[in-house]
Amino acid sequence: MRAIILAAGMGTRLRPLTIKTPKSLIKVKDKPLIERQIEYLKEKGIDEIIVVTGYLKESFEYLKEKYNVELFYNDKYDIYNNIYTMNLVKDYLGDSYVIDADIYLDRNIFKNDIKDSTYFSVCKEKFNNEWKIVFDENNNIEKIDIVEEGFGYILSGVSYWSVEDSRVIKEELERIMKTSDFSKFYWDDIVRLNIGKLNVKIDKLKEDDIFEIDSLEELEELKRKLNFKGVTKKDNIVI
Repeated sequence: MRAIILAAGMGTRLRPLTIKTPKSLIKVKDKPLIERQIEYLKEKGIDEIIVVTGYLKESFEYLKEKYNVELFYNDKYDIYNNIYTMNLVKDYLGDSYVIDADIYLDRNIFKNDIKDSTYFSVCKEKFNNEWKIVFDENNNIEKIDIVEEGFGYILSGVSYWSVEDSRVIKEELERIMKTSDFSKFYWDDIVRLNIGKLNVKIDKLKEDDIFEIDSLEELEELKRKLNFKGVTKKDNIVI
């Protein structure tokens, strides 16, 4: 079992914090987001960890010595969506977690005995522009809808993929990457468009288990929820 952490993005909506610091290295509770993810993975015995970088790639070099992770570099991080990032590491997808590096995990949600492909999902009472998961009474995912507004369980930045399903995803990913319009896709589109060929379940989490941080507003909301009294700024990093 391994983990792939997607950390290539520029985090433009988090500027000025991300002018000199990748968004996954922003600190919450005095620890970079990506370090919390790595430490939780290692607590579960998941030591093979791949981090795909892009923007400010040199900022991640210390992770190799500190955590013995492997770094991949996406040199087109400012051109394409994360489908290009995933294409770089598609051969490692089987029996692997895929994690967005810009999420804060409030507890260790990882499992080292997981077998089925799974989206780990939180329920939102109200959301805008999210990928909503539709599932049956046995938690089998039937479809994923891109919804402008609504409520329910959504894609939350953490998933696990079995060896069997990864083969299907890899084949479809390779097919899409050969087309001229692949730049329109995100990597989760591969799953969404082929959900009938896959065996994917939902793991329903508590609302506060995962916080996605895409903007300064979401970072402020997280700080409020974690009962921050104030913010100290040092070298453009939130402490």
